[in-house]
Amino acid sequence: MSTTGAGRRSRTITWDDPLIGARAAQTMAGIEYLRAMARGELPGPPIAALLDLRIAEVEEGRVVFTVEPAEYHYNPIGVVHGGLACTICDSAMGCAVHSTLPAGRATPRWS
Repeated sequence: MSTTGAGRRSRTITWDDPLIGARAAQTMAGIEYLRAMARGELPGPPIAALLDLRIAEVEEGRVVFTVEPAEYHYNPIGVVHGGLACTICDSAMGCAVHSTLPAGRATPRWS
């Protein structure tokens, strides 16, 4: 039995050049960079466009993401894939750390 074309859906994704934000990040404190992304002044990363992730809140040491689960987030049994939750956690934790960094720092110093 072939399901090619049966119930087929499509989705078009567009994103901004990720180097625009990467270059800006080199000159901004982490929290200001994240706030600029949240306000739409700087582009978000392509993964955010792909999954429809949005920054809802930015504080020092805390960044909250939102996503409205949609059909394209489903796994083969018809529920939201656990990878979406992992991606949100990864983004929130990484950005929370980034929110504490001074201008010009991309990684923390663990000394």
